[in-house]
Amino acid sequence: MELAELVGWLDEQLALKQFPGDHSNNGLQVEGKKDVSRAVFGVDACRELFDAAAEAHADFIFVHHGLSWGGGLRRLTGITAGRMAALFGSGISLYAAHLPLDAHPEFGNNARLSDMIGLKDRIPFFEYDGCDIGFAGRLPEAAPGEEIAAYLGEKLGVEPVFYGDPGRKVSRIAVVSGGGGLDSLEAAASCGCDLLVTGEFEHVMFHPCRELGIGVAALGHYASETTGPRALMDKVARTWGLETRFVDIPTGL
Repeated sequence: MELAELVGWLDEQLALKQFPGDHSNNGLQVEGKKDVSRAVFGVDACRELFDAAAEAHADFIFVHHGLSWGGGLRRLTGITAGRMAALFGSGISLYAAHLPLDAHPEFGNNARLSDMIGLKDRIPFFEYDGCDIGFAGRLPEAAPGEEIAAYLGEKLGVEPVFYGDPGRKVSRIAVVSGGGGLDSLEAAASCGCDLLVTGEFEHVMFHPCRELGIGVAALGHYASETTGPRALMDKVARTWGLETRFVDIPTGL
């Protein structure tokens, strides 16, 4: 298919215009060949991913964390020069979607994490850069927070970290991938949630977690944000018949 057609479809599916406050320059960030037959999906725009895409003879890369943020690239030197050379040298296009992928109700990071635990009656609960990206809802049946953390860890292939009372059963859960930080913890408590499922647990969250009486399941920033790219990859393959591949480059963080 033509690159322009794929980009237009992704722009519409991800509703990029609804996220003007995102610091990521969402959408096509590097333009390569005009036709796409193979697409690679990943979390972070990095040289290892670009080299893997070139080895797979891919024409297109989709990532959650792109190369261009805010005012854009300042200098094409150092590791940036190496990254750009890897892309242009192979004619590979790079497309990035940050908050639009966090927020999407079907194939977003938070939607997929919510799906994994069967979260019902979902409502937006966390605002980031002026956009609602997290979901809060209820479990079909209350369960210990530590068990939920372990289940999600098994699904994602990681060792999660649980903070809180391991035996306490929880029923209302808030989900925000990546690093929502203290703001997401307080937002979850304000929604009456018993557990926050997120990526990172920061030092500043430790005492508020205890004092608010809310548990936290920390899955790792990277692992919690593999869910959206994988789901979107499947949708692209089904819709367009493209050959797709997810390149897993875990950071352990």
